[in-house]
Amino acid sequence: MAITIRLDRVMADRKMSLNELADKVGLSNVNLSNLKTGKMKGIRFETLNSICKVLNCQPGDLLEYTEDED
Repeated sequence: MAITIRLDRVMADRKMSLNELADKVGLSNVNLSNLKTGKMKGIRFETLNSICKVLNCQPGDLLEYTEDED
């Protein structure tokens, strides 16, 4: 996958647990965990907006693009 999710790093920097973030964003722990581990295929802008608001970050802090090696 060319897009890497860096949610775990941002959460660690903010000293926020998965449960706390899930409560503040309004997502289930399972869905947030799937996002954190990169098991989701997409994310709604509304959800990304909520996560950025709670973590006080930019979308670029959560997502990283790396070129595939073909």
